[in-house]
Amino acid sequence: MPTYQYACNDCGEQLEVVQKFTDDALTVCPACQGNLRKVFSAVGIVFKGSGFYKTDNRSSSTSAPATASSKPAESKSAESSSKPAESKPAPAAASN
Repeated sequence: MPTYQYACNDCGEQLEVVQKFTDDALTVCPACQGNLRKVFSAVGIVFKGSGFYKTDNRSSSTSAPATASSKPAESKSAESSSKPAESKPAPAAASN
């Protein structure tokens, strides 16, 4: 549940109240019965790193199909490189 800040217009009393989103805003000061107002402050969230902008994780539309078609070729080359190489007889070197 979010915490809301209120300030009294009459006596200046500041208070924080934990309320549900569906609860009505407070209007009466508990200290002097004056008018309360909600205090809005900076949001305590910061987005760091990549992936938060549309240009961070997208490539151009022309290269997207190319990367998808190159994956099977990469997996084939990865499979062949992970298997031990079959040794073929090397051509005899001429020592003459």
